[in-house]
Amino acid sequence: MSEGISQPDQPEPHPGEGKDLFSKFDSLIGQRQALLDSGLEDPFNLVMEKVLSPTRAICNGRETILLGTYNYMGMTFDPEVVAAGQKALADFGSGTTGSRVLNGTYQGHRECEDALREFYGMDHAMVFSTGYQANLGIISTIAGKGDYVVLDIDSHASIWDGCALGNAEIVPFKHNDMEAMEKRLRRIPEEAGKLVVLEGVYSMLGDIAPLKEMVAVAKKYGAMVLVDEAHSMGFIGENGRGVVETAGVIDDVDFIIGTFSKSVGTVGGFCVSNHPKFEIMRLVCRPYVFTASLPPSVVATAATSIRKLMHGSNKRAHLWENSRTLHAGLKELGFQLGTDTPESAIIAVIMPDLERGAAMWEALLKEGLYVNLARPPATPANMTLLRCSLCAEHSSEQVETILDMFERAGKATGIIG
Repeated sequence: MSEGISQPDQPEPHPGEGKDLFSKFDSLIGQRQALLDSGLEDPFNLVMEKVLSPTRAICNGRETILLGTYNYMGMTFDPEVVAAGQKALADFGSGTTGSRVLNGTYQGHRECEDALREFYGMDHAMVFSTGYQANLGIISTIAGKGDYVVLDIDSHASIWDGCALGNAEIVPFKHNDMEAMEKRLRRIPEEAGKLVVLEGVYSMLGDIAPLKEMVAVAKKYGAMVLVDEAHSMGFIGENGRGVVETAGVIDDVDFIIGTFSKSVGTVGGFCVSNHPKFEIMRLVCRPYVFTASLPPSVVATAATSIRKLMHGSNKRAHLWENSRTLHAGLKELGFQLGTDTPESAIIAVIMPDLERGAAMWEALLKEGLYVNLARPPATPANMTLLRCSLCAEHSSEQVETILDMFERAGKATGIIG
């Protein structure tokens, strides 16, 4: 917690009263209240009153450019995607009211999994109700008590939670450090079950993993490999299959996890695999078995979007152009960035601390620009970040406007000179 933020007084419990189970959050409560008391708007409670397009919305009564939505390929307003959802809503109703293993598998769920198999060229595909559940379910089911999960220290919360749910031995290593990963693998008993979990793009800084080398090391020690491609699917790779495609290891990894809530433009998660025993997961994966399936309209939009992403090379090229332009422009203005060069559609702008980061966030919002404010403990090395997520639908003119907004807000808050 930053200096100068006072802790709320703790009242003495009366006889017969137990411990306040919320007391563990008092530090965060105090930090949040200090931000609000300073007059800043709550950066974690913004309401979008109307969404106009993948890149524009009405926030606080004014038109705002969206630069923090993960809508990388801009599919949320694609006419064919929207039409598919509307038709499924009319034909199948608003929801399934059941699990996939009971009444919750509709034709649309099968078609969505067919689209995923075709997109990745894999034998098996399994759709979950969220991307978080995909990691939670797959990791906890295949890595149990007595097994080992070797994972990057900067892994997403859903990966950590999947490890905890499965009760496997968790073995973290320094971010993107191949030597540290091999050192951990070398110490694990040879006969033990081993799973290495990596991410194609790490969501906080937008940096990519050296998958080619890391997958080779994992296989050297007999480990299975799971790669989370949530932030690269649709955008990175010649066919949009992610970093596994650019690294040439798509046929070497055992599981690819992804989400529909980013490039696909809706909600849901998935796992694809070539493992011959994979289909048993539908009966033993608790977050899949005991969750209602996605509504028909959602899987219809997802299937349509995935098939369109197969032919999205022009959009991918424009998104890369946007990323290079924004990264270079912010660097030239004097902002400290999370990566030396643009590696993905995420560009992280490092702030001095939470208070000044929140002030910069609000200054940008008043300029008419929305970005994500990311804070510890979700961020690496206790950094406060303004996380910019570019979209293929951002025009070149919008990117230049965004740079002008950053310059004015940065100077007004003293972040840049």
